Amino acid sequence: MSRVGTMPIAIPTGVTVEVGERNEVKVTGPNGELSRRLHRAMSIEVGDEEVRVMRPSDATEHRALHGLTRSLLANMVIGVTDGFEKRLEIHGVGYRAEMQGRSLMLRLGYSHLVSYEPTEGVELAEEGGTLIIVRGADKQAVGQVAAEIRALRPVEPYKGKGIRYQGEEVRLKPGKAAKVGADLGV
Repeated sequence: MSRVGTMPIAIPTGVTVEVGERNEVKVTGPNGELSRRLHRAMSIEVGDEEVRVMRPSDATEHRALHGLTRSLLANMVIGVTDGFEKRLEIHGVGYRAEMQGRSLMLRLGYSHLVSYEPTEGVELAEEGGTLIIVRGADKQAVGQVAAEIRALRPVEPYKGKGIRYQGEEVRLKPGKAAKVGADLGV
């Protein structure tokens, strides 16, 4: 039995969950509206204060989909109430970020400014020029935008310059000097 799949999802006040035909689920709350089509084999039962996901059998595919479906629904409920946030740090001399309207302008050591326009439903903010905040109701969209921004200048392993997630540990390589000392027998 799936431990995740059997847990009910509490519906906070101000949030509505509707299940349409072909398992089209629509969740509406204070932060907006999310909709997603879930697997047709899973049955979704909406009660007054909670939502439950039921599976038709103990087949391997159904057991795998049970926890996934429940997690996707729970993330939709959390997204329309609290939302999701990812924070990115910029490290490097002269590396900066600034907002121009809705787009993010980045100075990342290239010969030109890099402009990034977020997808619909995701908002960007910057603090102090070196911290980028990605917010939104859709967890997948927030993670995708954060990954795309991080890919503009990945952290290089020798000096640690680049864009990284806040709190991410980057292991630095020792570099050339450590190898030379080993070769000389020092």
